Amino acid sequence: MSLSNNYQLIKHFTLKRAFNLVKLYVSFLNSRITKVGKISGYPMAVSIEPTTACNLGCPECPSGLKAFSRPTGNLTLELHKKIIDQIKENVLYINYYFQGEPYINPHFLSFIKYAKTKDIYCSTSTNAHFLTSQKAKETVLSGLDKMIISIDGTTQETYEKYRKNGSLDKVIEGTKNILEWKKKLKSKTPYVIFQFLVVKHNEDQLSDAKKLSKELGVDEIRFKTAQVYDYKKGNSLIPENEKYARYKKTKNGNFKLKNKLYNHCWRMWSSSVFTFDGKLVPCCFDKDAKHQIGNLQTHSFKTIWNSKVYQDFRKSILNNRKEIDICKNCTEGTKVWS
Repeated sequence: MSLSNNYQLIKHFTLKRAFNLVKLYVSFLNSRITKVGKISGYPMAVSIEPTTACNLGCPECPSGLKAFSRPTGNLTLELHKKIIDQIKENVLYINYYFQGEPYINPHFLSFIKYAKTKDIYCSTSTNAHFLTSQKAKETVLSGLDKMIISIDGTTQETYEKYRKNGSLDKVIEGTKNILEWKKKLKSKTPYVIFQFLVVKHNEDQLSDAKKLSKELGVDEIRFKTAQVYDYKKGNSLIPENEKYARYKKTKNGNFKLKNKLYNHCWRMWSSSVFTFDGKLVPCCFDKDAKHQIGNLQTHSFKTIWNSKVYQDFRKSILNNRKEIDICKNCTEGTKVWS
């Protein structure tokens, strides 16, 4: 992350948010010792899901596969305002993404504008297919701080192997539109990141991806390891280069997760996730919202955050994280930076 983008984030700190972060971290360290799961303070960051709908059909994504066990829908303006109004004092950072393509929700940029009135840093992740020149202009004007654009190939043939039904030309066009309007409007934001999901069929294009990102003028490129569900016996998506794999081959020929699952997780103290219909889930790995902590439609956020249900979930992380299904494929520590 560049110094300019770090500054964009830091300038959203207030004394109250800084003090809240200290309380969070102290309670996190104390809980690692006591194994109780108590918490002081409120999350410094949240993810808010604009929609569960997506225009693509990526093979390891429940949204793309249309394989959710929960409803498909869009976040409403009313519910979004309710969320923001309850978290605005302590939350520093909002990632407007969980599942789905954010720009499918017609109110998406209105969400950004409202959060910015509360001086909150806003980020999103997109496949860039909806970034027309007009939409790119509106995005820059909305105040969005960071945009992650998925680009998993430097040729259409490679790109569409994972981003099924997608168009690389549209990704490049959308990227150019954003960068053009940043320049026209003399805006430092959004900070634009190319995110390249490394899989077996595109791992030979990493240098080409770096070259493309430089030619277009994006701010940064990141290479990310891919999550696959059936990995133990091997998977056609796992790259040969283990540096870019989330899994490693064992002596018996099977695969295992490279990342060690320690009995703690800072995310359970620092952040939370809101689904489009107001449910609160502990982590972005709970894609089907199986571990629902509460619902903002019926309870206040502070009540849910401090509830026994949430405390018990944190406690289970501290005592036997390997037994929690959404933790078994966790990516913490497995992003590979350019």
